[in-house]
Amino acid sequence: MYEGQETLDPFYASIILFLGRAWDAITDPMVGFFISKTSWTRFGRLMPWIIFSTPFAVISYFLIWFVPDISRGQVVWYLVFYCIFQTLVTCFHVPYSALTVFISREQSERDSATAYRMTVEVLGTVLGTAIQGQIVGKVVTPCIESPVFIGKPNSSVAMEELNMTHDTGSLTDTRNAYMIAAGVIGGLYILCAVILSVGVREKRESSELQSDEPVSFFQGLKMVMNHGAYIKLIAGFLFTSLAFMDLLLAGKSFYPGAEPGQQWFLTRFGKKTAAYVGISSAIPFLIMVAVLDSNLIVTYIVAVAAGISVAAAFLLPWSMLPDVIDDFKLQHPDSHGHETIFFSFYVFFTKFTSGVSLGISTLSLDFAGYQTRGCSQPSEVNFTLKMLVSVMPVGLILLGLFLFKLYPIDEEKRRKNKKALQDLRVESNSSSESDNTELASIV
Repeated sequence: MYEGQETLDPFYASIILFLGRAWDAITDPMVGFFISKTSWTRFGRLMPWIIFSTPFAVISYFLIWFVPDISRGQVVWYLVFYCIFQTLVTCFHVPYSALTVFISREQSERDSATAYRMTVEVLGTVLGTAIQGQIVGKVVTPCIESPVFIGKPNSSVAMEELNMTHDTGSLTDTRNAYMIAAGVIGGLYILCAVILSVGVREKRESSELQSDEPVSFFQGLKMVMNHGAYIKLIAGFLFTSLAFMDLLLAGKSFYPGAEPGQQWFLTRFGKKTAAYVGISSAIPFLIMVAVLDSNLIVTYIVAVAAGISVAAAFLLPWSMLPDVIDDFKLQHPDSHGHETIFFSFYVFFTKFTSGVSLGISTLSLDFAGYQTRGCSQPSEVNFTLKMLVSVMPVGLILLGLFLFKLYPIDEEKRRKNKKALQDLRVESNSSSESDNTELASIV
């Protein structure tokens, strides 16, 4: 935002988020399909996607925060580089997430890897938020007391008038602070990608990505989306994730401490039970937010409860996904290479829920009369915030739990699938050895 430019209206910001998610709906499954068709290299099959997408993702992320000195076209600039960045993040996140099933066949090892991955992801998110907050927070942006604006139904009018009185120096400092933060976070992105590429190796015999017959994109997509267990899991994951997005920053601060407990609970009682107990535990505390006046004690109690529930809502569905893939393999033993398509939709729904949540929050606060940099806010803003972090999440959680109830893979079926897969592999190896022996005798 340079001198002579206007601040991006919250309405346009929401439109960019929604269009970006629509773009993800197209690109995420396609990226998953292309990854599944990638030939094996000395770096593996998934790792080249991570390595080569990283520098371009960092550049596009920086360009999101760098807006050229143009009077028009800001919306187009943000939309283009936002979509490019999201596509490149998909090229990183899908293979990164799919590594869980490509480094081991053992369910316990996959669960452990998923737990470690989610914990480090959360720590990285908290670290990135803290870094950007500290850098941008150094810029002094005093609130503006504008009694005339208070009570206006749409803050876009207030924003337009407020832009006329913005201090140009303050805007320049803020712009520079965001770009510095983007550079620091981009450097951490590259460092983490280097550590991942050096420290993790795919096991070729574990991935089983070669298909007996080539499968087209739409054939593979149809097979994956017709798998009932997967549809029920991603539907429950969609609604519970959307419920917790507004609580994410508070809950993620306590997530790393809650994750070991969730890991023990799912090992002891099973993943489906752990998901039910962990996710539903947030409901009483969300109701507390709606009925009690805000204070520091209530905030900390809700944050701790959110940490436990966030751990369940985000760890357990990712931990259950490899079980769905195993179930799919048993139903389609002659069709391989669809694992990344499963993960690509999970990545899409993760980004979709964050974008929808942010878009709904932005529009709701805008309609409630939220004043950017205002020293005080209308009473409607406080009411809207309570609805966003209490009533709406409770409804979404209940819907998500109902869908998880329909999820068919419990611990008993998981053990049966594990044994059936082991028998199938033994049979396959025996058949392969028999063919080799017959070929040798002919020669």
